[in-house]
Amino acid sequence: MDDFQLHDVSDFPVVRPRPGPVSPGAGVQWVREMDALLARAQPFVMVMDGSMHEEEAHEDRRERAIWMKQNRDRMAALCRLVVAVEPDAVRRAAFKVQAAIAVKAFGVPMDVTATQEEAALKAATALAA
Repeated sequence: MDDFQLHDVSDFPVVRPRPGPVSPGAGVQWVREMDALLARAQPFVMVMDGSMHEEEAHEDRRERAIWMKQNRDRMAALCRLVVAVEPDAVRRAAFKVQAAIAVKAFGVPMDVTATQEEAALKAATALAA
């Protein structure tokens, strides 16, 4: 079994972040887990809390961005969707703007919903496509 500390893969192919704060320096573990997800060579979707990276350390954010750029093609081939759940309409609108930029940079479709139920529907649709 893979050692996933940051991601909950119990409902794979739906992957979610584990609840709770992420400690500074978690970027290395995030990279390991993303490599393990891609090594499965199976399509998946990521459902995340819209605010999950707000408190992220700069170095961890940088490490994540570098990995995403280096693994753009692999992620685009397997990650069918990243969907954020953000109940606040204003924050949802802001996320949509950021998502449009991220899609171009990283090649993975991104969306945002108000509820977990909506996210589950979008995840199922993306996996069925």
